[in-house]
Amino acid sequence: MDAVRVALLREVLAGTEWLGATRRFGGVLRGSVVAHGGGLLLVGTPEYEPWHLAAHLVDEAAWSGTPELAPTLVRHDARPTDPAHLAVGPGRIAAARRGETLLVVAPGEPAPLLERVHDARRAGVTVLALGSGGGELAAMAQETLAVPEDGELDLDTVQHLVSAAAGENAVPSPRGRRTFRDRLTALTETLTAPPPASW
Repeated sequence: MDAVRVALLREVLAGTEWLGATRRFGGVLRGSVVAHGGGLLLVGTPEYEPWHLAAHLVDEAAWSGTPELAPTLVRHDARPTDPAHLAVGPGRIAAARRGETLLVVAPGEPAPLLERVHDARRAGVTVLALGSGGGELAAMAQETLAVPEDGELDLDTVQHLVSAAAGENAVPSPRGRRTFRDRLTALTETLTAPPPASW
């Protein structure tokens, strides 16, 4: 979903709670990685890996000039022979320390991850959760955005809104907030520059 489609989606969602909720969560995500500077770890479940969110955050990091938004995708079935950006396994969560941010994206309760997330939280990692809400993960996370399975929006759509919100507020416009025109200008500049590493 590109910037134009996100803008159209936001028009459709005007007056709903989703605009404020996704902007707030995107702002918390941006604030955590920029303030702490320790890096962003992104993980899903063995059944649901947030590939698209990782790619969109890489794009937003490049477009907004906020490299801290580019995540390290933690994969459950990562192999040493995979390309470097796909070879990071769950052991990376165990190695996480204070200053890092861990974003868990899961449509349900990520039972296999809970112990690792708990240990990361105790080590001082900021834990954010995007998913169905409730349960142990929500209790561990400093910030949660619940996306009910039978709600108005699905988890994939909410991820697009969150990634756009995380990037758009990174470089304020003279009026204090990036406008749609600011985003299109940034996109144009990006398209004329060498592309970031692809997924």
